[in-house]
Amino acid sequence: MADYKDLDRKVIKLSKQIVKMCTAAGSGHPSSALALVHITTALMYRVMRYDPSNPWNAASDRLVLSEGHAVPVIYAAYCELGGAAGTKDLPINLTFADCLTLREGSSCLDGHPNPARKFPFFDAATGSLGQGLSVAAGLAGAARLDRSDKKIFCLVGDGEAREGQIWEAIDFIVDHKLTAVRTVFNCNGQAQSDYVSPQQSAETLAAKLAAYNMDVRVIDGHNFEQIFEALTAKAGDKPIAIIAKTVKGWGVTELQKHTYHGKPLTEAQLPQAYADLDAKAAELGVADVEDGPVAKLTTPAVPKAIERMRRISAGPFAQALTTAGYAKALEAKALSTRQAYGAALLALGTDDRIVATDGDVKNSTFADLFAKKYPERFFEARIAEQNMVSAAVGLAAGGKIPFASTFGKFFTRAYDQIEMATITNANIKMAGSHSGVSLASDGPSQMALSDLAFFRAFAHAKRVDGQPACRLFQPSDAVSAFKLTEMMANTDGMCYMRTHRPTVAFLYDESESFGPEGYKHLIDGQDLVIVASGYMVSIAQQAITLLEETAGLSAGLVDVYAMPLQTDEILRIGDDCRGQILVLEDNYLGGFADEITRAAAASDYGLMVTTMFADHAPKSAKTPEETLAMCGLSPQDIVATAQKMFDQSA
Repeated sequence: MADYKDLDRKVIKLSKQIVKMCTAAGSGHPSSALALVHITTALMYRVMRYDPSNPWNAASDRLVLSEGHAVPVIYAAYCELGGAAGTKDLPINLTFADCLTLREGSSCLDGHPNPARKFPFFDAATGSLGQGLSVAAGLAGAARLDRSDKKIFCLVGDGEAREGQIWEAIDFIVDHKLTAVRTVFNCNGQAQSDYVSPQQSAETLAAKLAAYNMDVRVIDGHNFEQIFEALTAKAGDKPIAIIAKTVKGWGVTELQKHTYHGKPLTEAQLPQAYADLDAKAAELGVADVEDGPVAKLTTPAVPKAIERMRRISAGPFAQALTTAGYAKALEAKALSTRQAYGAALLALGTDDRIVATDGDVKNSTFADLFAKKYPERFFEARIAEQNMVSAAVGLAAGGKIPFASTFGKFFTRAYDQIEMATITNANIKMAGSHSGVSLASDGPSQMALSDLAFFRAFAHAKRVDGQPACRLFQPSDAVSAFKLTEMMANTDGMCYMRTHRPTVAFLYDESESFGPEGYKHLIDGQDLVIVASGYMVSIAQQAITLLEETAGLSAGLVDVYAMPLQTDEILRIGDDCRGQILVLEDNYLGGFADEITRAAAASDYGLMVTTMFADHAPKSAKTPEETLAMCGLSPQDIVATAQKMFDQSA
């Protein structure tokens, strides 16, 4: 039997700090943290190959705390080790006393893991339960591409194992043979409001994991001998999962009471908690042992720096389309935006930082072009969009530039995961195809109609560095889709692009460039200006021709393709067109229409803004024209609305 007296002493020291820091904060989860104190101590003081003073070392083993509320145990160990916080250029070495700043507004010790708040030991924000294992899978995928032997440890709660995303992640890990992931289930038997379901018991979880084709090890989560054997076991063909039976509130009697979740001890209760831990120290034979260093950590060599800021080029448009097999589209000058996205992704793949993942619709999003050319950099996620997004976050944290694609409608299943990615400041790129009512025949269950409103909220939220939390792109033709995909690859931070299914004529010459202003003034007009986005730009062109032929009215056209949108010039154009702006959208309210009306209301212009959008979910139809007519968005409907606007302004 090995001697673990030094670690037993650390456990007591960290446990006292956990209860103390949560009491000082007035909130927190000391009971969950204490359940993980032995496993965390084993990992952070012995097993992991890392340097606490350099968490930016890309070769280091990584620790993902999916059970984010248990974070005080990580903070206690990391601060005791003098771990670095802040930025790589301006690092700050923490001290044990810094634990007492937990949850303070000026502290880097957030209530749940949050790397964007200058705590780089973590790779992703966690705390919305069930997501961390997917992040770990993405980190392992990136490590494999880098030919790194680092391990990714992920701590998962037994209660959160009820989340379907955990099992999506397990499937993904097994599918892709990501044996670098070492998953530890913290099985203490208690959730927040009650005991866990028998379906989340240690025994049932072990059986489930074995059925999922994992190599399952069941251990006492407070026994160092068993912990080290499981954490350091050599993985075979199957990824290893550890079922760690633990005690919630280990060492402190009060914190072991049923439903004592998320509640710190009072100041008056601290002396008894310390006494309980002192008694535990005596039981372990370390009551009189001086606290000191443990075995020295293994520090991996810092890998050669990779220039991650160099521009990524998709090359010439015509060449990329020809390579993708779209030579006939070049001759016809017509292609869908989803196909142009696929061609651009394929062209960008010459840079090995680009990786892709898709939700089993790659032959519809056209991510299959990339998958066929670069199979080692393509991670099929299957019909599991939540895992796909969180795994993309892990791939980005591993230094890759991941493009995740599925139908725009199906991204709605992952809105929580997307929001957590914005908290992380994750550099992920999402492409939602089949957007808007122009999808037609597949019907409303497949149409993205509310996605613009959701992503617009993040386009107007700011990251810690002041940049938009997400940039939104909606191309109107193949040229803009190609160029905007290239722009996403070169944009630092989250991006979402909306593509559509129908083929449309090229609106732009392949030499056209697209900037962050987010609009193009395509047609001059005198009587009103139509502002449209995506597929509706082509519909607006038809309406403008009809308007001139039937009513003799001159309408201008502005293509808006990005958010945040620079609106000043658009408003000026509207002011020159009798102050009349008509905004067209093929989605529910909350997208570009709100972008324009908000700007107009705040301006000094006396503008009249009219909006046309999908105000209900249509049914299936054989053509986009039929579906647009159902929603009152046909060229004829636009002409009627424009005529009414002109008459009212006369």
